[in-house]
Amino acid sequence: MTEPTLHDSRYSWTRLGVSLLIAVVGNVGMWAIVVIMPAVQADFGVDRAGVSMTYTFTMIGYALGNLLIGRAADRFGMTLCLMGAAATISGGFVLATMAPAIWVLSLLQLVIGFGTAASFGPLIADVSHWFLRRRGIAMAIVASGNYLSGAIWPTILAGVLADQGWRAVYFVLAGIAVIVMVPLSLFLRRAMPEEQSAIATERAALNRATAGFSPRKLTLLLGLAGIGCCVAMSMPQAHIVAYSVDLGFGSEAGAKMLSLMLLGGVGSRLASGFLADKLGGVRTLLLGSVLQCAALFLFLPAGDLTSLYLVSLVFGLAQGGIVPSYAVIVREYMPAKEAGARVGFVIMATIVGMAGGGWISGWIYDLTGSYFLAFVNGIGWNMLNILIVLAILIRSKPRAPGSLAPA
Repeated sequence: MTEPTLHDSRYSWTRLGVSLLIAVVGNVGMWAIVVIMPAVQADFGVDRAGVSMTYTFTMIGYALGNLLIGRAADRFGMTLCLMGAAATISGGFVLATMAPAIWVLSLLQLVIGFGTAASFGPLIADVSHWFLRRRGIAMAIVASGNYLSGAIWPTILAGVLADQGWRAVYFVLAGIAVIVMVPLSLFLRRAMPEEQSAIATERAALNRATAGFSPRKLTLLLGLAGIGCCVAMSMPQAHIVAYSVDLGFGSEAGAKMLSLMLLGGVGSRLASGFLADKLGGVRTLLLGSVLQCAALFLFLPAGDLTSLYLVSLVFGLAQGGIVPSYAVIVREYMPAKEAGARVGFVIMATIVGMAGGGWISGWIYDLTGSYFLAFVNGIGWNMLNILIVLAILIRSKPRAPGSLAPA
């Protein structure tokens, strides 16, 4: 008797819900440093570029984690990877509360970022195995956990930060990571049968037959495009709290701007998932890249509190679907058994862009005394990204998912 397909099944959607909860908690390590950055700068008495290195090291760890944990997930499954990640995050937070200098905190942020990565690229790749018809929206939902984390936690942590300081914030997060992530990871022990994974692999082979790039070349181009878009993306995301403080609105207002930005990003990611199921990943990526570039221009004239709230929301609505689109493209064109490694590589490239962009923006600020040229720098990188994605679209001529013959 033929086993019923597990793709797009009730279990698939249940697994997706659990993965989303894990992502909301597991990604807090990426956003906590953004919230505490002004307090850390005051505590250690460093300049803006110096404190930005904590964010940069977080993103370096996050990038390495997406690549290495993605490969490990292909081999050992998500449950073991998530348990190890929870221990890594918690240990990093605890040790960070005792950091005596900014360079020590920066190194520990690398550890925190590494563990945090398990809840992004590897988790997105894992969910992709359980969907065919609704793969785009499924991957977008679990990817939105990253932005939900950034939207929820800054507001929750603001009170602890104001009353007890940034070290208390990290101590609280150390406990939450283990208490929530370890039990939830046990729900992801089931593996997709190999004969059903072959269905997705055959469909990816059909897509590659219509493309003008080899898998290796396409992966490298996506990585370069990811660097470009995320150098641009990092300017508002990494510095919006500090930017708010500079303008005299305070860190609490900046945290609200970040929350609005990331809530808008959640809506954008969900919309991009629906579009990817209709148009394909390449066209969806190009649309998101163009909208992000347009939104960056809006920051240049914004100077009062109301306009910054509004532009932050618009930016989130514009750019949220970009990173998940890279993962969708990989799954449309690459074998299922390589999903974790290839998604991890492309996501790593986007995080390299975030890490470098976060530091460059701080360096430009120290050099010029304002963030104006940092926004201009982001726009330039965004245009490079658009050119690369446009070249991929013209060369590969991808079909919409609905037009592909069944594998």
